[in-house]
Amino acid sequence: MVEVFKTNVTAPGHAQRLLDRIHATFAEYRANFDLEDCDNILRVECASGFVLPSCLIRLLRDAGFHAEVLPD
Repeated sequence: MVEVFKTNVTAPGHAQRLLDRIHATFAEYRANFDLEDCDNILRVECASGFVLPSCLIRLLRDAGFHAEVLPD
């Protein structure tokens, strides 16, 4: 399953720190940012099950950022 989030992350350094935190917290997730996109996209994939949007949104919020699920 893949979830796509709109974020307010703009700096590559912040994106990398968030990716490190996501991968440490959710070992089964593969995540990446597309900071070139106007919505500063965060894509998260979980091959073995579902992505938990609320947990990722909370993780970013706790780090001082905003994220929301983009509709299909």
